[in-house]
Amino acid sequence: MTGLRFQRGNYVVADLDRALTFYQDVLGFQVTYILPPNPTSYSYSVFAIPAEAVMRFCVLSTQTQVRVMALTEVANLSLSAVPHPRRSAIVLEIDELDAAIAGALALGLTVFDEEVLHTKDGRIGREIGIVDFDDNLVVLYKILGEA
Repeated sequence: MTGLRFQRGNYVVADLDRALTFYQDVLGFQVTYILPPNPTSYSYSVFAIPAEAVMRFCVLSTQTQVRVMALTEVANLSLSAVPHPRRSAIVLEIDELDAAIAGALALGLTVFDEEVLHTKDGRIGREIGIVDFDDNLVVLYKILGEA
């Protein structure tokens, strides 16, 4: 299909500053911009956010990908738990996997047992799942070489 380009993923979070301790400080995303609350944002209807909630929107970049991730803060509202089985995840290749695992553990996040990754093209690596403060799943991996 032509004319298709993936712009970014987005997670809803309860506290943007807290979320950034993981996404920025541990994973290494850079804050591109943060939009202040906008009570007329279409995100209220798209995400089914009640009008009394206060929402901020943060766009994140990496060193090689601009505006590839977003965090939508929904304050003044208790977020219900993400239903299981989880229905979404972001998957990130990361150079400093051990540092990311240590950082997530230091924040008290859920870090699943590490698995050996076997890719379809014969590479081998490490893979681990981390759940952020708002029960959003992030899968990290690092390719080590050929199997």
